[in-house]
Amino acid sequence: MGLIQTKDQPLFIGVDGGGSKCRATIYSVDGNVLGTGVAGRANPLHGLAQTFESIEESTRLALLDAGMKESDSRLLVAGLGLAGVNVPRLYQDVVNWQHPFAAMYVTTDLHTACIGAHRGADGAVIITGTGSCGYSHVDDTSLSIGGYGFALGDKGSGAWLGLKAAEHVLLALDGFAVSTSLTDMLLNYFNVTDALGIVENLAGKSSSCYAALARNVLDCANDGDAVAIAIVQEGADYISEMARKLFSLNPVRFSMIGGLAEPLQAWLSADVVAKISETLAPPEFGAMYFAQQEFNKSLSV
Repeated sequence: MGLIQTKDQPLFIGVDGGGSKCRATIYSVDGNVLGTGVAGRANPLHGLAQTFESIEESTRLALLDAGMKESDSRLLVAGLGLAGVNVPRLYQDVVNWQHPFAAMYVTTDLHTACIGAHRGADGAVIITGTGSCGYSHVDDTSLSIGGYGFALGDKGSGAWLGLKAAEHVLLALDGFAVSTSLTDMLLNYFNVTDALGIVENLAGKSSSCYAALARNVLDCANDGDAVAIAIVQEGADYISEMARKLFSLNPVRFSMIGGLAEPLQAWLSADVVAKISETLAPPEFGAMYFAQQEFNKSLSV
């Protein structure tokens, strides 16, 4: 049986869209989770059509999970936290979308991740997943670092780790760099025997394809591979420096989220690790909270 929404009790959906996946969660007005759905990547930098398709699919799955009909999307007030919409043109493209919701409010995935991590309170957050970026919000001041996308930025991210490993291995196979276990890892990963086999699997591919290599690079580093250690440490040093810049606003709380947040901690500077607090809620909660705030503002106008 479908859930009922009244004018005074709207339902909200928080959407977290990034370089690898899009997660949507439907919440009641008091913040209870009603249903969740996960679909493919939703970063407008890599295609609006794919982004909209992933938002619609994750919404459809969330509605079904909540016991609602697919057509009930028109009852939802949506908050979208998306990678890539820090670029003004892409933000406008998303805002202009003929969306399936009752209302839609758009901001960056960094913003919603920070809201979620601290449950609406001030704080700082670093996302280290397919990409990497940082955000701090204290009082009326915000600081955003990175978020430029692969391969212009995203240092220390999963995609960056995969790219740097592939670059080194290709040099090694051509005789310009030392060959280590990282070389064998990459050849075995793609089940190929030479450089062109690697190129065939990676040339022109998305950031998520490179990010898929990150765990293997970390495994090589943890096993003592000197090249992998150098790559991981360079990325982790950048993340530590990013954190210190965010700390310049003196946030009360600091959290790290994303697929590499936990495995990278062992490589971060001790002063940064000491400040890490647990995330209080996921980015989808932050997107929902953002939508609630914006929706309530619209009612008071």
